[in-house]
Amino acid sequence: MRLVVPDALTSDSLCFFLITSTCGESGPLEKSAAGATMNVLCCRDPKHLGQIAAADGAKALKAALAEKEEVTILVATAPSQFPTMESLIETPDIDWSRVTAFHLDEYIGLSIEHPASFRKILKERFVSRLPFKEFNYVNGEAADPQKECDRLGELISRHTIDVAFIGIGENAHLAFNDPPADFETTRSYLVVTLDEACRRQQLGEGWFPTLDAVPTQAISMSVSQILKSRRIICSVPDERKAQAVQQSVEGPVTPNVPASILQQHAGCTIYVDVAAASKLKPSSYQTV
Repeated sequence: MRLVVPDALTSDSLCFFLITSTCGESGPLEKSAAGATMNVLCCRDPKHLGQIAAADGAKALKAALAEKEEVTILVATAPSQFPTMESLIETPDIDWSRVTAFHLDEYIGLSIEHPASFRKILKERFVSRLPFKEFNYVNGEAADPQKECDRLGELISRHTIDVAFIGIGENAHLAFNDPPADFETTRSYLVVTLDEACRRQQLGEGWFPTLDAVPTQAISMSVSQILKSRRIICSVPDERKAQAVQQSVEGPVTPNVPASILQQHAGCTIYVDVAAASKLKPSSYQTV
């Protein structure tokens, strides 16, 4: 495994990462056909959701590995992602030594030693347990965050994204693209300002002692870069996400509901549990 780490970063850093290949074509960006619905699967509970999402993601990953020598993965670090992460670790017969990874996002100015550091969380829960080939980290402690975005953008431009494991925030954000999200930018990474709803979610999940302690800015992969993924596995358990799920699945595509853009990705599946599906019409999902 080769770790690509900026000077100011240690190998303990990583929060989200993206599975990409070094060759191939961009993923499906076309809008869903008129009258079509998103592919939404409703599972019994978070554990069952993690098992189903990981199985589908592993199937896509193995298929990509059968086509080419190197591929990649994105994994969100929020607690909602832990069941999928754990099930993916337990999946046999994946050659992780052929997987290249890109970190999705990180708070600006937050030490890697802080309990809320995405790099720290993912390293401890996921990365240290699998023999990945290479990581390209987001350094939230970089002296110049914009230069860090440029560095990452240049690196990821060499890759085609095969599989992305993501989630949806309580405010329907994708990565740290809070509403209104920028759907038009062609930049791969952005410096973003976190809205209060996003910061309150981080507080409510117990990562910070007070709202004032939650950082106000982050480096985030852009929506357009995420949508280049050939396959998107989106895990969204918990009643706290029910409103965001309903708006994303049944509402119009709008920057005010960033995850609604997933309606335009032909290779996306959203996995919810019963609680997260509680505001959806029964016709909007399939029970598994």
